[in-house]
Amino acid sequence: MQITQLHIYPVKSLRGIALDQAILTERGLAFDRQWMIVDDDNRFVTQRELAAMAQVRVRLTPDALVLEHDAVEEPLSVALEPEASAPRLEVRIFKDQCEAIDEGPEAARWLTRVLGPLGSSGLRLVRFPDEARRAIEPDYLRGEKAHTGFADGYAVLVTSDASLSALNTRLAEKGEGPVPMSRFRPNIVVAGGTAFDERQWDDIQLQASGVRLGLRKPCKRCKIITQDQRSGEAPSPKEPLKTLAEMDTQPGWKGAFFGQNAIPLAGVDAALRVGDVLSVMRRDP
Repeated sequence: MQITQLHIYPVKSLRGIALDQAILTERGLAFDRQWMIVDDDNRFVTQRELAAMAQVRVRLTPDALVLEHDAVEEPLSVALEPEASAPRLEVRIFKDQCEAIDEGPEAARWLTRVLGPLGSSGLRLVRFPDEARRAIEPDYLRGEKAHTGFADGYAVLVTSDASLSALNTRLAEKGEGPVPMSRFRPNIVVAGGTAFDERQWDDIQLQASGVRLGLRKPCKRCKIITQDQRSGEAPSPKEPLKTLAEMDTQPGWKGAFFGQNAIPLAGVDAALRVGDVLSVMRRDP
């Protein structure tokens, strides 16, 4: 078994970046969901509310986060090192209240210009402070303590090529087109094993670096997986959500599931690379 893809999403719900290698931090892959867009009530905004977020391209330079959009010639550049005097504010992500760093009025104007207001609300860009901690729900941990940034709930999302192939086979049988892995916005994609076998994995370990991740909770999917991750459009508004639910990919759980949420167990500061070989420890039956 090996890693076939690595992805980070520096700004929550904007386009991702495919990588050949990534550094593991305590709260996931470096720079993943380090920024987030909020409305005037300081509540997080995603493609669930604003599908056009998928149209914003994201890249990282050695010293800046850069956002680009076809509607404007000038990109938005945000220094990787936050200003010490930058204002702080409390933001909401689901039920969590988090401290965040406001990236300022220029970023707010740029985002509102390319994405438009959300109803009567403007948009702002905020950053997760390096020293902040947002604890992962303890319900599915084993006495472990783990934290993340602006991800929905867990530090790392792991998916399987075999599972995507099985899903696309079922979609084809129904006369539906295939969906790419980008719909599921994973961090780590793994090849090898059988379809949906990852639901039985307790942890995975990279042989080269010693990185070890604990797979702790199946990932329940929302309407974002129906949306093209370049245009934001939904070619088939109910798919693949409907088919995943019919396939019962996570027996005993209600809904549509694809991928497994994970936490770092070992190897913080080590590198993960496409092509890395990994071993799996399975859960007890």
